[in-house]
Amino acid sequence: MMTTMKYISILLISVLLVPLVACERRANLVVIGSKNFTEQLILGELFAQMIEAHTHLSVERRFYLAGTFICQQAILAGRIDLYPEYTGTALTAVLKEQPSGDKQEVYRRVKEGYASRFGLSVGPPLGFDDTFAIVIRGEDARRLHLQTISQAAAYTPHWRAGFGYEFMERPDGYKGLASTYGLRFAEAPRIMDLGLIVRALKDHQVDLIAGNNTDGLIPAFDLFVLQDDRHYFPPYEAVAIMRQQLLAQHPEVESALAPLAGAISDEDMRRLNYSVDGEHRDATQVVKEFLQQRKLIP
Repeated sequence: MMTTMKYISILLISVLLVPLVACERRANLVVIGSKNFTEQLILGELFAQMIEAHTHLSVERRFYLAGTFICQQAILAGRIDLYPEYTGTALTAVLKEQPSGDKQEVYRRVKEGYASRFGLSVGPPLGFDDTFAIVIRGEDARRLHLQTISQAAAYTPHWRAGFGYEFMERPDGYKGLASTYGLRFAEAPRIMDLGLIVRALKDHQVDLIAGNNTDGLIPAFDLFVLQDDRHYFPPYEAVAIMRQQLLAQHPEVESALAPLAGAISDEDMRRLNYSVDGEHRDATQVVKEFLQQRKLIP
């Protein structure tokens, strides 16, 4: 029969070993986050499959983490190790700095700001620019001969607008856009989920939306992107935001993601988005096929 002292000793050893085992498991695990829309899911999956293919690390996926603020707080708290972000969003919504139209300048400011203020590393741009797109129906663009946001401003007092919550709140969002172009609408803009906003435009629930340049449903639904002729929006190049502690412990993560730099065009991203949103295919399989076609994974 086990003595009391022996039982206590075994119990203490067990309790002490639990955190060690947990730490070891966490040390060999990369946690990838994403925001709550299709493109972010695809980018998160791209990162995950590249790391799984080119390192011996395990990957945990924590996708659909709402918007920018939640992802930023999650990576600062160490709950995730990396997530996809856009340089224009990082500059204006996170760093709270004034926008710029120069892609290289924006990237430099974001990279330096994230390192000095947050201890975060910013990976190289992936190749595409997912700028905000002010979108109307193609039939309206043709009927009214519209090409630019400035031209559309003459008609917006009779239109209904639909925007995502984040676009309504962020400094490079609705207020600045309306001021720059003198936009007025028939009623207060409807705040909508980003996953529903394009279909709402197609179905005539609204007449103008702020979508994404790389949304695959824009050509599929015969929608039209108005030219930002006053250059209101900054560049939104996609990058990986990574904890510096992760890269110090596992430099192979940065090496695994390096082949993605400049590897994805605007058209590539539209096709990937459409495969998931338009064809309702599984994002994991879509990403796997893309990476294999580019010979980035076996």
